[in-house]
Amino acid sequence: MRSPLFVSSVLAVGLVLAASHAHAADGVTVYNQNCAMCHAPGLANSPKFGDKAAWAPRIATGKDALLKSALNGKGAMPARGGNPKLSDDDVAAAVEYMVNAAK
Repeated sequence: MRSPLFVSSVLAVGLVLAASHAHAADGVTVYNQNCAMCHAPGLANSPKFGDKAAWAPRIATGKDALLKSALNGKGAMPARGGNPKLSDDDVAAAVEYMVNAAK
């Protein structure tokens, strides 16, 4: 029989992983907290949120290319939207959210 401490530890790790995965899937929150300051007004020539014409050539490059730019930075856009604490999944969720809004 496993000790209560072991079971509690396993459950705690599971909850942390589930919470981090749920957070990563929230592209709206990641966008609002990290991307909107530039993409809402179109600062530094960033494509405005929902602007189909501005996003079309970027979307045409494919999701992998968009994600690579968001992760590594491009032009005036810093890597990970300037937030090095964002996971790859967080950035991917925000990119997906922005792309879906521009289709």
